[in-house]
Amino acid sequence: MKYSIRVDRTDPNAHRVQVVRYANRKPVVLKHIGTAHTEEELEKLKLSASAWILAHPPQPRLFPEKEVFHASLHDYEYRGIRFTFAYEFLHRRCDHFGFNAFKSQLLTDLVIMRIFEPASKRRSLMLLSKYFDINYTEKTLYRSLRKFPTLKQSVEEKIVAVAKNEFGFDFSFVLYDVTTLYFETFKSDNLRKHGFSKDNKSQQPQIVIGLMVTPQGFPVSYEIFSGNTFEGATFLPSILAFKSLHHIDKLTVVADAAMLSLDNMQKLAEAGLTYIVGARLGNIPSILFQTIDSVLLRNDGATMKTKTLHGDLVCAFSKKRYAKDLSDMNKQIKKAESHVQAPGKMKRAKFVSAATGIVSLNDALIARTKKLLGVKGYYTNLKEVADADIIAHYQSLWHVEQAFRIAKSDLASRPIFHRKDTSIKAHILICVMALAVSKYIEIKTRSSLRSVIDVCKSVTDATLVHRMTGEQVIMRSPVPEEMSGLEKLLSH
Repeated sequence: MKYSIRVDRTDPNAHRVQVVRYANRKPVVLKHIGTAHTEEELEKLKLSASAWILAHPPQPRLFPEKEVFHASLHDYEYRGIRFTFAYEFLHRRCDHFGFNAFKSQLLTDLVIMRIFEPASKRRSLMLLSKYFDINYTEKTLYRSLRKFPTLKQSVEEKIVAVAKNEFGFDFSFVLYDVTTLYFETFKSDNLRKHGFSKDNKSQQPQIVIGLMVTPQGFPVSYEIFSGNTFEGATFLPSILAFKSLHHIDKLTVVADAAMLSLDNMQKLAEAGLTYIVGARLGNIPSILFQTIDSVLLRNDGATMKTKTLHGDLVCAFSKKRYAKDLSDMNKQIKKAESHVQAPGKMKRAKFVSAATGIVSLNDALIARTKKLLGVKGYYTNLKEVADADIIAHYQSLWHVEQAFRIAKSDLASRPIFHRKDTSIKAHILICVMALAVSKYIEIKTRSSLRSVIDVCKSVTDATLVHRMTGEQVIMRSPVPEEMSGLEKLLSH
């Protein structure tokens, strides 16, 4: 079967152009292209007819030909650009995590949108349509948000599987910390409550998020708590839930001093878990203070270890920390002196005493603080582990802080606009999934998430539609050379 372009005269000054096929020597009109009144119009219609034939071949080609224009650009209407390349890049990462197993393409697309350009859920639907030509209804969105929280355990299992396979995670060490996420409202309820805000948004209700990451900063678990929950109260529920889900026998948890309590340490030990927790040396018993002061050498890198009710206390001295502590102390002393001179102008100051009813400098506290300058303490129940290793593990906690910064800045996890508990939990699930994919990209490529996304955004697909035939042509801009290098790093 063959298609032909038929041109016949309709009047002395007009020519009709059609696409036809012949059956029994008679023309069968397949497409009327148009009528030309000049030679220039006639040539354009012929080109349009050729383009229609190419777009509607009588039978599929065995070997597809390279796309070329067979008509003038004036015959095409520009429909805008898409970022299909970036979508395909991020979708491959989500597939690598196994997120496609949840049979919810909307969930994956919301994770991709959270990484590509974070926005509210409703706006994300609009951006999915604008950037990727993917369309969902709001009804589908809100119906799905109610179901997403039930996937939390499955999501965590898939993320942990990637941590094991890609980063050698063996549950020997996890880093734990908490942060707060505030809401764009002033109304509180059972989950959204006012509390100590790490974002300085004390007037707005919040939730508390406990996050566990690997020593490389890759997230492996999270828990959600009401906004007025004390940090230390999140510690045991998060760790024990993680232990139970993954049937862990041995695990060392690294956390800062806010998680320290005798009850927490004892229950961790009863569960067969070990810990490294920061110590607050400012309020330790006098006997322990005297031991540290007399035993610990003030040489850079010097350490000591002594037994306490919280486990072994490892103390270390650092010249760099000493310089910072000294500077901070001098600022606080100046503030205290100003407070003593004008008590009514300042609410509180660290080195001020009013025990006798007279406002004065607390010389005893200043003397005690001076003896702890440059000294940092760490509680642990690990045995036969070098002091330097204990300190190194604790210093890895910056990875959790970095994960929180990515979640809050690059992924815009707050403010939260949801009101219902299920929607809030769905939002956190999406943010954690996006955080896992983001950290995977960063660790593998050794590049920031934003720099990788910027490279992806530099590749655009322009959409052109033929005015006569409706043929759609996609023109992709050149892919930067560095993209192939990124793909290789991510595939290893």
